[in-house]
Formats: sequence, structure tokens, C-alpha cells
Amino acid sequence: QVQLVESGGGLVQPGGSLRLSCAASGRIFSIYRMAWYRQAPGKQRELVASIINGGSTDYADSVKGRFTISRDNANNTVYLQMNSLKPEDTAVYYCNSRVPGYNYWGQGTQVTVSS
Repeated sequence: QVQLVESGGGLVQPGGSLRLSCAASGRIFSIYRMAWYRQAPGKQRELVASIINGGSTDYADSVKGRFTISRDNANNTVYLQMNSLKPEDTAVYYCNSRVPGYNYWGQGTQVTVSS
């Protein structure tokens, strides 16, 4: 009952910045947690950042200080601002939305950090 659409991925040089967006629709008022995950080829999917209803955020150690997750409740959108990007950040980034009893996923957006 929740649909997620990611956007903002692309190619960026090391040290550059990129902002990902995730627009939620459907049963949006049941969402109590949103998050960004990423998965690089040959690697496990990992939690990058999360934000809950009260506004508390959490980050993976590898991105802390460089990435910022935020939420625009009026537009039902969550963002991931990525600064000081490194080649190791290259992955498909997935938006995740948690409602009571279920998780929803976006289709993923490719982020490539390369010279």
C-alpha cells in the first residue's frame, strides 16, 4: 500500500555531491521509519541512514559526517544528501519505508563515483 520512487542518482566525481530523493505515496500516514540502503556488486545490502517519526537519525559509520538524511513531511519525501563522495560509495541505492508489519522498497537508483 506504499509506493516509493527514487530519483537523483547519477555519475559524480570523487569529492562531489549528490542528493537522492524518495517520494512516497499510498498509505503514507502509516510510515514510522524511512531509510536508505545501498548494494554494490558482489556485496551485501547495507543500511546507510534511517530516520524515524520523531526525527531521530542514524548513519552507517562509513558515511557519518558526509551523508545527511532528512524528511519533508509536507511532500512525503525523504532525501539523502551525499557530500565528499568516494568511489567506495558506488552502489545502487534503495529507499525503504516501514509500516506496521511490513517493509516497502523502491526500485533503486544507481550512484557511480568515478573520475
